[in-house]
Amino acid sequence: MQDTEPVAAPRTYWVPEREDITIYGILAALSDPTRLGIVRAIAERDECCPFDFLEVTSKQNLTHHFKVLREAGLIQSRYEGRQKFVSLRRPLIDDMFPGLLDGLLSAVAASEKNS
Repeated sequence: MQDTEPVAAPRTYWVPEREDITIYGILAALSDPTRLGIVRAIAERDECCPFDFLEVTSKQNLTHHFKVLREAGLIQSRYEGRQKFVSLRRPLIDDMFPGLLDGLLSAVAASEKNS
């Protein structure tokens, strides 16, 4: 009999279930320009590492912003080894609130274009 090491369970973060996600929570999370910029960047790349945003703010602030987005139901995390990746829960949000993300993200893009 071979001695095998136990395999650690993948790390996961709690994300709200569908019935716990509200339009108010989403809009409150996206009311902060930093969080809206994070969501926009993730939407453009499908998935990214949270440390890609260190030029935006400090690690502590990023942790807070990602927590707010996760608790609102907007993002989810996954791990590959020690590397963390975040992605939008786009199919769920689009199903619950059709056009919301597209409308907000295109409004931000248009606003920046006119500035």
